[in-house]
Parts: sequence; structure tokens; C-alpha cells
Amino acid sequence: MRGLKVPRKRKNRGRSKGRKGRQKFVQCSACGKLVPADKAKRITRWISPIEPSLARELKKKGTYLPKVRRTEYYCISCAVFRGIVGPRSRAKRKERK
Repeated sequence: MRGLKVPRKRKNRGRSKGRKGRQKFVQCSACGKLVPADKAKRITRWISPIEPSLARELKKKGTYLPKVRRTEYYCISCAVFRGIVGPRSRAKRKERK
């Protein structure tokens, strides 16, 4: 049993961890699944808390409109489903950036 190698599907085992040790878990914004932070896809957006119709009127009058930065995390399956990342061919998966 000692010399057996466990087969692995990807060189990085599906994560971008490097030599950092264990990563914290984050919750997927779509399905609620707990995913390692380095495996999850992070999307950061600036969102206005004011509804768009009211914001247009206030902007015409020259009012400053605050925006809030919102960070969402998605597991791979939800990211593919929502079009954030696309499925890649086998050849493209092998390419290093």
C-alpha cells in the first residue's frame, strides 16, 4: 500500500491555493454551499441602495448618490450556470497563464 499514488484529475486539484495551507470557507451566494475561498469565484459590484427611477430624478438635481460595494462568492457549478465562467475544452484547461 505504501507506494501507491492517488490519481488526480487536475494539477492544482481545482484550487489556486499554492503553498498557503488550509483556506477559509465562504458561502455561495446562489445555493449556499460552503466552498474554499480560493476555489470560489468572487464577483465585486458597486450597487446603489436607491431605486433607479428615484436616482435619475435626484441625479438631475445634482445630488450625490452613495454606492455600496457588494462582494458575492459563487461555487463553480453556480458560476457556470449563471455565465460568470464558461466550461473550457480539455486543451484550454491545460494552458497555464
